[in-house]
Amino acid sequence: MIKSRSRGFDRHALEGLGILRAVVEAGSFVRAGEALGLTQSAVSRAVARVEERVGVRMFRRTARSISLTDEGLRFYESVAPHLLAIEDATVEAGDSSTNVRGRLRVNIDEGIGQYVLTPRLGPFLEQHPNLSVELAVRDRMGDLVREGFDVAIRFGLPEPSALKSRLLLRTRVLTCASPAYIARYGMPRRPRDIEKHRCVQMRNPSTGSPFEWEFVRGKKVIPVNASGQLMVNGSGPLVAACLAGQGITQLIELYTRQFLDDGRLVQVLPDWAEETYPLYAYHHSAQLMSAKVRAFLEFVVALTRE
Repeated sequence: MIKSRSRGFDRHALEGLGILRAVVEAGSFVRAGEALGLTQSAVSRAVARVEERVGVRMFRRTARSISLTDEGLRFYESVAPHLLAIEDATVEAGDSSTNVRGRLRVNIDEGIGQYVLTPRLGPFLEQHPNLSVELAVRDRMGDLVREGFDVAIRFGLPEPSALKSRLLLRTRVLTCASPAYIARYGMPRRPRDIEKHRCVQMRNPSTGSPFEWEFVRGKKVIPVNASGQLMVNGSGPLVAACLAGQGITQLIELYTRQFLDDGRLVQVLPDWAEETYPLYAYHHSAQLMSAKVRAFLEFVVALTRE
């Protein structure tokens, strides 16, 4: 349990928390000092004052790296949303036309980055010229607070977390192949026929094994044992392998509709394509949501409704 001191909270304490956040985001005292225009010793003293005031050690320090202690992480998770809200309130009070500003770090699935967000970010960035966006592709969401992310856009069911989750859409899982593959190996007619074909599989980052395949029509679900020589760990290579005729694969419709529409891919077993996969946005407390996160979520919601 974190112990707090009874002394009052003043401007210097707030500045210390801002420096603490800079250290967490930069990953070192030196880089935080460079970002803030302070010396490393000034940053260290400010963090030490925060530690003395709160009564816990914030960082584990080694010769090569620093990391938050368990107590420091709990404290930082508590104060970080408040610091963002204070920052936004200050900016908004000073100039309401530029309240969406700063750096927005977004944790995303590879396919969302490659096929959905990156091609359509232009108008959003033009609308907010004082905002910079970093899209970081991760095979897992991980710890948004520890890694300094503002928001995440991820496929799959939410895991237990203190983060707020918002369902953006459900997209179908389609089984696809290239016309060249079908011409050479034939079109499967039943779900079990898939077991006789070459399949390109996607690695499940949670287990290290391939994702399981199943075919859904109404209330009927048929699992199949897909197999093949190639397994990948990203949506880009999965789509590329399918386009190159290396096998049948299961793809998210959100990524592949363009290839089906222009004929570069064909859908396999279209009558067995009722399985869906959810897309969620994750963020910190809605009451303390920063202006940049709010603007980005509004953009993503509008984008996924198209």
